[in-house]
Amino acid sequence: MKNYIVLDLEWNQSAKGKSGSAPQIPFEIIEIGAVKLDEKLEETDSFRQLIRPDIYPELHEKIRQVTHMDTKALMEEGISFPEAAAEFMSWCGEGVFCTWGSMDLTELQRNFAFYEMENPFPNPLLYLDVQKLYSLRYVKGKERLSLDVAVGELGLREKRPFHQALDDAHYTGRIMKEMDFKRVESYFSTDYYRLPQNEEEEVYLVFPDYSKYISRLFDTKQEAFLDKRVTDLLCCKCNRMLRKKIRWFSVNQKFYTALGCCPEHGNVKGKIRVRKNEDGRVYIVKTMKLVEEAGVGELYEKWEDAQKKKGERVKSRKQNKKKGVLPLS
Repeated sequence: MKNYIVLDLEWNQSAKGKSGSAPQIPFEIIEIGAVKLDEKLEETDSFRQLIRPDIYPELHEKIRQVTHMDTKALMEEGISFPEAAAEFMSWCGEGVFCTWGSMDLTELQRNFAFYEMENPFPNPLLYLDVQKLYSLRYVKGKERLSLDVAVGELGLREKRPFHQALDDAHYTGRIMKEMDFKRVESYFSTDYYRLPQNEEEEVYLVFPDYSKYISRLFDTKQEAFLDKRVTDLLCCKCNRMLRKKIRWFSVNQKFYTALGCCPEHGNVKGKIRVRKNEDGRVYIVKTMKLVEEAGVGELYEKWEDAQKKKGERVKSRKQNKKKGVLPLS
């Protein structure tokens, strides 16, 4: 029987801001809440545990306002993070992890690492980001809504508060049951806390209408773009190497776009996002997606605009260089 583990965390941070923050753990988990759902998305069990703060004993003002927690309750009712985490993982058993947003599993692993606990998750860690799935289901992936807004849109509000871990996990489970979840369940997300270290660990995922590639770490963006696995255009349907109609170009140096053509499936748009990990090295997230003629036209317009701006920058550099070598009068 398939189980879903719907997880939500609350965490604290330094009340003094960045000056008092520990770089290895900017967010200290103070509450774990979760519910289990069965194959029919019915809630079958729940877990809640407060955690005694150790790194940041004083609650940040915004955390106190949002969660309505107080330090006294955490100190009296909370247990240590290693104890709470061990109890939680034992409770989980087998199941697919589901969260609202992309941060919870990352921060859980960061807390594991800080306390030198063994990371119990597979690598790569695939999970279901219900916030993303809700966006795909209702607004074609164009907007990420807050949990309370989604609950309101679906008419699921109960006499339960938001921003408390178990209640937020419960609401997320209710949304999954209400939103025709099976239509979007195949769109797994990948957690980026542990990144591929070599070619063998690189990730390639295929979804109904796009594919995703996650590279290993590179020292620089320039080094990454010298790697063919990064710059190759592959059809998201048949994995065929594509002829490039538009080579990789960028407007902002963070997102790169290209266009290829598959003889069987038509035009395929490539998109590269350049991301940095905590030590400053870079990795690449590349997606390939079929694109209709209207999208092809828009892509050519963006490419022409990028070429024009590139020409203007080159011209400006040449003029500045020329000015710099003019003899003094």
